[in-house]
Amino acid sequence: MFSTVCTLVKYPRSRPSRCPAPVTTALEGPSSPAPQPSPISSQWSCISVRPATPASSRIHLCVLWSSGYLGIAYYNTSDSTIYFMPDAPDHESLQLLQRVLDEIDPQSVVTSAKQDENMTRFLGKLASQEHREPKRPEIILLPSVDFGLEISKQRLLSGNYSFIPDSMTTTEKILFLSSIIPFDCLLTVRALGGLLKFLGRRRIGVELEDYNVSIPILGFKKFALTHLVSIDQDTYSVLQIFKSEPHPSVYKVASGLKEGLSLFGILNRCRCKWGEKLLSLSRRRAQAPDAQAQWPRPMGPAAPRHVGSSRTGARTRVPCMAGGLPTTAPPGKPRLWFTRPTQDLEELNSRLDVIQFFLLPQNLDMAQMLHRLLGHIKNVPLILKRMKLSHTKVSDWQVLYKTVYSALGLRDACRSLPQSIQLFRDIAQEFSDDLHHIASLIGKVVDFEGSLAENRFTVLPNIDPEIDEKKRRLTGLPSFLTEVARKELENLDPRIPSCSVIYIPLIGFLLCIPRLPSMVETSDFEIEGLDFMFLSEEKLHYRSARTKELDALLGDLHCDIRDQETLLMYQLQCQVLARAAVLTQVLDLASRLDVLLALASAARDYGYSRPRYSPRLLGVRIQNGRHPLMELCARTFVPNSAECGGYKGRVKVITGPNSSGKSIYLKQFSLTFTSATRGTGPCLLPYSGRLDHIHGPGGQLCASRGSRNRGSRRHLHPNP
Repeated sequence: MFSTVCTLVKYPRSRPSRCPAPVTTALEGPSSPAPQPSPISSQWSCISVRPATPASSRIHLCVLWSSGYLGIAYYNTSDSTIYFMPDAPDHESLQLLQRVLDEIDPQSVVTSAKQDENMTRFLGKLASQEHREPKRPEIILLPSVDFGLEISKQRLLSGNYSFIPDSMTTTEKILFLSSIIPFDCLLTVRALGGLLKFLGRRRIGVELEDYNVSIPILGFKKFALTHLVSIDQDTYSVLQIFKSEPHPSVYKVASGLKEGLSLFGILNRCRCKWGEKLLSLSRRRAQAPDAQAQWPRPMGPAAPRHVGSSRTGARTRVPCMAGGLPTTAPPGKPRLWFTRPTQDLEELNSRLDVIQFFLLPQNLDMAQMLHRLLGHIKNVPLILKRMKLSHTKVSDWQVLYKTVYSALGLRDACRSLPQSIQLFRDIAQEFSDDLHHIASLIGKVVDFEGSLAENRFTVLPNIDPEIDEKKRRLTGLPSFLTEVARKELENLDPRIPSCSVIYIPLIGFLLCIPRLPSMVETSDFEIEGLDFMFLSEEKLHYRSARTKELDALLGDLHCDIRDQETLLMYQLQCQVLARAAVLTQVLDLASRLDVLLALASAARDYGYSRPRYSPRLLGVRIQNGRHPLMELCARTFVPNSAECGGYKGRVKVITGPNSSGKSIYLKQFSLTFTSATRGTGPCLLPYSGRLDHIHGPGGQLCASRGSRNRGSRRHLHPNP
């Protein structure tokens, strides 16, 4: 299995480097000279994959999880290097963290003592794995103050690192570390600060040395899991995989953002929110729009043959998140396919099998029917969380009912589809009869119309005979109380013209008579045989012998009904929570199906073809490739082919005058493989080996070259 790194290089003709040091390179050894900037290293965010560690090495991992994101950093004693992973989205089950643990096998796991319930549950399960091979890690909890953001930054910047020369000033040291460590990834910075605090307390590597001997740290390097394709933040920005624009609504100018012209924007046709989150992580952190990042509008008839310009680019550096995407929101299984492109060929081909199936004309009606069902799949985890806290709303029961019945429709539809496709087989098997049991219980118990009318949980008739009897009595109270009032009036003073018997929940039955003109003082309210309660709206309320008898006979009907219906709701919640696992599985598989249907729809409309992956291919091959965004903005776009690697050569030099389309060609090359790692490809016949990284040179990929430059060069460099 060959491993290929696809690198896009664009050399500036004559421009001094703005970075004082390479971005992620740390020199080994205390006597190494200061790193010198170079045209490549000063413009590129490189990613160092963790080298193979010997069996004697010890790894100490520090992890933080907050609002759906992970911050990870660890120290490897074999090379005295700290590795970090930029803030990455993760599911509540912490699947990404489990993969990290399986890959690096740490000796200890350091985290904050103040943690989320999901992290606490995960660490408890990890600590209980007595038969873990080779051994379970030690769980270390530090005070939350040790993970403070400002103190962590100060700890990083004030550290004594042997790879930083003493001749560097404080400002130069800060700039150098800023080029290595993503300080805009807040969880990662806090994890690094907590890791340094732990190393200092345990004196890792210098246990027998004097206390004034610092912990040996020979470098900071970015860590990437082996099964993922790593894409740096500049590449996400330059290629416009994501792009936020201010919302046009005057009510959302301050905080509202919408997706602009981007790869995610044209591919996102998901019907449910969980599908959208799976396709790409939730909304990005608010950032100022960059006018230079706007793509050109559709051109006129005189559009040039070679579309594209080196002047259409953005220099804005985007905050670093998982795979380079900045985000703030959480969520659940956040837009993972765009932020975590995979190099797992089996996974990619399983996605492509589904897309290819729905691209067939005879399956179009089935795709549309599945899309309609997916529109009813809602945020079930939030409902389950409310059920655990007994904060369930009436609308939650309606949403859950529609979600479960839609899931049953998906199951029945997928059972009629070819079971040779893994996703169809999983849906047909995993959507068990527990879904039918949940839907049947909710449909037979919950009175949706009554619940909406009373704004509380109510049950249908014939569920509980005692509730039905009390509701019958409550319904017949008006006519019954009228008869009681007639009898009460016969026993009252003749001066009292009228009376009524009323029922007030929590208070009970009361005799109500109008206030007479002679009743001025409080002492005038006293009537023999009646107990005065209160005065309201010129009416006096009393307890009589009959009302006391009614309280004893009928009780507080309204409150009794509510209490018994609340008890039934609790029992129904327990039945649903006992089958929560199948509901979680519904969301996972339904969101996956939603994404693949969206990609199939986009592939059908834009004429995308299926990528082909070959582990034996040493390089990449594209035939009639297209830029998925530029072809939407231009009347004329000429497809381009490319072949790199093997006997075709590893480096391609692209030359031409300004505005001839060199940058667009490079972007097209990258976007083709970015799309191929998610299941579509804007080209006729793309072949590729396995990719590890896709790099972009920050703002230089599509920056203006200036009017004095007659031409420039672009380099296409795949490393086999």
